[in-house]
Amino acid sequence: MPSTPDELLQALNFRYATKVFDPSKKIDDDTWSKIETSLILAPSSFGLQPWKFFVIKSDEVREKLKAASWGQSQVTDASHLVVLAARTDLAQEDIDSWVTRLSEVQGTPIENLAGLSGVISSFSGGMDSATKQAWNTRQLYIVLGQLMTSAAFMEIDTCPLEGISAADYDEILGLKESGYATGVACALGYRSADDKYALAPKARFPQENVVVYI
Repeated sequence: MPSTPDELLQALNFRYATKVFDPSKKIDDDTWSKIETSLILAPSSFGLQPWKFFVIKSDEVREKLKAASWGQSQVTDASHLVVLAARTDLAQEDIDSWVTRLSEVQGTPIENLAGLSGVISSFSGGMDSATKQAWNTRQLYIVLGQLMTSAAFMEIDTCPLEGISAADYDEILGLKESGYATGVACALGYRSADDKYALAPKARFPQENVVVYI
């Protein structure tokens, strides 16, 4: 049954950037499966999904990532840590792979998708390598927003982590020369009773300051 508008607002008000996680509380496997599905279902431009999601289970790796995250305790104390990595390029083979997948899933003859493939190729062809990677990386923030909102619906706490050394993350995770590069990370779990920010009122500008009707 779809959630009500009030339930949506309740979830959004529940969410905050959790500073202190309770390391004794873990997300159960069934709930985590739903969260992973929310990652997979995230939208992307042209549907290309230029990303991979690394779920870091190893305590040893998480300790190394903590050192590359200015010592932020969320990296090791949260139940789960996800690193969102973007494609470093957007090659024709990436486009072909997506169009083939689209054909298979929707049962559309691949020749019928030639027009779509041409549009994407033309768009991609207008960008240099650095611009392609930057465009792919921006797509990660669509996923991040969906991940945090989905978690909030299940009363799972999150903390987006951009205060990290992406280059060090890439080194630790073995992403060098993989075709992917770290963009942002997100810790997920349950807030600690000691997190003073949990009860702090949300500070947002009034609606009239940020919403414009034209």
